Amino acid sequence: MDTDFWHQRWQRGETGWHLEHANPLLVQNWPHLGIAPGSRVFVPLCGKSEDLAWLAHQGYRVVGVELSGAAVRAFFAEHGWTADITEAGGVTRFRSGPVEILCGDYFDIGPGALGSIDAVYDRGALVALPPAMRERYVDHLRNVLPVPLPTLLITLDYPPDEMNGPPFPVREIDVNRHFGATHDIRVLARIDALADSPGFRERGVTTMTETIFALTPRSVQWP
Repeated sequence: MDTDFWHQRWQRGETGWHLEHANPLLVQNWPHLGIAPGSRVFVPLCGKSEDLAWLAHQGYRVVGVELSGAAVRAFFAEHGWTADITEAGGVTRFRSGPVEILCGDYFDIGPGALGSIDAVYDRGALVALPPAMRERYVDHLRNVLPVPLPTLLITLDYPPDEMNGPPFPVREIDVNRHFGATHDIRVLARIDALADSPGFRERGVTTMTETIFALTPRSVQWP
């Protein structure tokens, strides 16, 4: 998978992952993190997610990273927000009120580019990447975040031989491998994701579970 794959998906409108409303699993489970309003929340690979607006309306400052300029412009246009646009280090920064999106390749985002971050919300990043790229994603997360942070993570799991991602299956053992050295990992809920996903059934998936994790830092630094 390369950057052209995602650009083409947005250009063709093949964005089945996008919800027209805030993700109910975010709304239901975000309070478990205990993050105070006014905190800055990082949303990697954010697309034009309505979750950004929901977090902003709850009083948070939001920093997203998204590859597709079409997605970023659509987000601000659909909300009637005029963004200030600046260029720095190969990344285009869109900012309006409490929402800021860095448009560019996640892997090109350097240390310090995000500013101070207090928490992370990942609904679409970890599952968007195949295992080899996932390792690289987590390694880079340690570069852009100076310390481990409270994280709400939503994953999907299904028999990997039944469908070619994205989204890719992420098991609980994978979450523990990536974050177990630095975070206490708590499963908040497991949900049958196939019941409301006929598209996945049509692709041959027989079982799919959506899992919501709360990751609480127990280490003050990355290993």
